[in-house]
Amino acid sequence: MTEIEQDIDPETGPEAETGSEEQGYTLDRKTVAAILYAVDTDDREQLIQLMEPLHAADIADVLEQINAYDRRRLVLLYDREFDGEILSELNEGIREEVIGLLTPEVLKDAVRELDSDDVVDLVEYLEEEQQEAVLDALEDSDRHAVEQALAYPEESAGRLMQREVVAVPEFWTVGQAIDMMREREDLPEQFYHVILIDPKMRPVAHVTLGKLMASPRRAALSEITEPSFRTIPAMQDEGDVAYAFNQYHIISAPVVDEDDRLVGVITIDDAMIVLDEEHEEDIMRLAGVGEGTLNDRVSETLKQRLPWLAVNLLTAVLASLVISAFDETIAQFVALAVLMPIVASMGGNAGTQSLTVAVRAIATKDLTGSNVWRVIRRELAVGLLNGLAFALTMAALTLLWFGNVKIALVLALSMVINLAVAGLAGIGVPVLLDRLKVDPALASGTFVTTVTDVVGFFAFLGLAGLVLL
Repeated sequence: MTEIEQDIDPETGPEAETGSEEQGYTLDRKTVAAILYAVDTDDREQLIQLMEPLHAADIADVLEQINAYDRRRLVLLYDREFDGEILSELNEGIREEVIGLLTPEVLKDAVRELDSDDVVDLVEYLEEEQQEAVLDALEDSDRHAVEQALAYPEESAGRLMQREVVAVPEFWTVGQAIDMMREREDLPEQFYHVILIDPKMRPVAHVTLGKLMASPRRAALSEITEPSFRTIPAMQDEGDVAYAFNQYHIISAPVVDEDDRLVGVITIDDAMIVLDEEHEEDIMRLAGVGEGTLNDRVSETLKQRLPWLAVNLLTAVLASLVISAFDETIAQFVALAVLMPIVASMGGNAGTQSLTVAVRAIATKDLTGSNVWRVIRRELAVGLLNGLAFALTMAALTLLWFGNVKIALVLALSMVINLAVAGLAGIGVPVLLDRLKVDPALASGTFVTTVTDVVGFFAFLGLAGLVLL
């Protein structure tokens, strides 16, 4: 039995544990324990009763939190109740594993419930065999729509969009649009606008459902269109799409091909998922851990982290070479070895602060060619002022500690220099990498740390050599 199962009293069984009071929108231990108890006792009816009130995202969390053995038993026992939305919510690695456990009949029923964009998200990173299994579960028309979306480049608007749209001729009235929607049996589950198109299938405007329902039947749709209408090119990068949704407060937008013809629509939920993924990716890359998750195998995690640790080792060796060039100076003044890490550490932390702000500003397009020099000057000024503040503090502390005015002066000057360089490098390195078309989040941290270590050691030991010897 797992640790979490031990919380259950075997005499009372799962009935005592079915209360799933959520705290902060997360599943509590009792809920997960009750589900595992139902799996252990092979009680399918109880499992369904426990899982039915849960949102698909919560069920996905359960599957991600338990081990592979329990996950397999749960999926097989849950069987035909498995919902396609659960697959959409699963982490990619776990999703592939779960799809492999589902029978063709269950997979078929699950996938048919999904919109085309969700199916595309489901299959685009699967192995070819599993991808074919999912596609085989679709109706011919749905499969064709998904295959068309997969023909677009990865991380493009064409991959992100859903093919199910509500579009009507631009000359229609409100009444005609309402009647059409009432008669259609294939309306999307969620949509926010009715798109107006010209005779060449080009979107020219859209109308919100709220305005549509509030307007007289005889009113022309062209009279109640939204002023903030935008189209998205199918080949546009999904990161730019997410930025546009966030920047211009878009709820949904039609996607057009190279001839400006309507091919799909992107809604705000999909755009915000991309935005969230972009933010998460930046954070992970800043830490040098790639796209790792808690569910990755040891080998996968090692593969993601080892290269960047190797790079950090090389930069550490470079800093050590700088130190070794001043070994005679250090040998004569032991206090230098004690104080030396302070300069490098303060510079590294200051550089990381500037770096984080810069990478985030570049990602949100707040840092541009028009304001980059102003921001660089600001970070340089902040670095100098921080350097002066801590230089005075550490000079006084060093004087009390070692009683040597010259060492205190060396430490103060080197700290001012390194914190100023740290502020400059923290903003300058990401901007330079961005200009060179290299992801700033991926490589900036290593370069900035190297700069602050090398400059810090060189400034401190170099000044020590000039002043003390």
